[in-house]
Amino acid sequence: MDNIKNIIFDLGGVIMDIDVKQTLKAFSRLGIKNIENYFGHGFAASFFSDHEAGRISDEEFLKEIKKLLTEEASNDAVEISDEAVIDAWNALLLRFPPERISLLKEIKSRYRLFLFSNTNAIHYDKFREIYRNSFAGELEDLFEKAYFSHSMGHRKPDIGGFELIIRENGLDPKQSLFVDDAFINVEGALKTGLRGLYLPPGFFITDIRW
Repeated sequence: MDNIKNIIFDLGGVIMDIDVKQTLKAFSRLGIKNIENYFGHGFAASFFSDHEAGRISDEEFLKEIKKLLTEEASNDAVEISDEAVIDAWNALLLRFPPERISLLKEIKSRYRLFLFSNTNAIHYDKFREIYRNSFAGELEDLFEKAYFSHSMGHRKPDIGGFELIIRENGLDPKQSLFVDDAFINVEGALKTGLRGLYLPPGFFITDIRW
């Protein structure tokens, strides 16, 4: 990594395995047939993006999901519990491949590592639980600092989040690399002067010579 001193990693699809189709299928089973129109890889719309940016609470988010269920469900639809909606929403969160965690621990001695994830409070609780069930310590221990969109009020690809990370940590953008599996997010990072690395499908951080 020529002249790179700092690395900002995305979470889902880069460090953690996710499968959005699992959540689409789960919501479809609950009665929402066009859930893909409301959120997708690298972007989000409506209340999904508001939830990721911390502009609405978990309760408000669940209320909006249930509103969709009411609008689209058949007349004989049953009441859906908050727990069922949360389980469906969390279905996309799969696992942390051990080789990626080992890599982060190894390169931590050579780079300043940061995390910047578009997420929400519901997913945050779940992926931290998944990490704890597989590894000692907390996910955040792998990084100098971890940034989550719902708590910082900025979500990728908006440049505000990148600028905040650069400013708070005194980073030189020219010596800082942002890694994401959504090209639109890499484009956002490039606008701030950061260097960017896009991971296309089937390519992983363990394939890179750090």
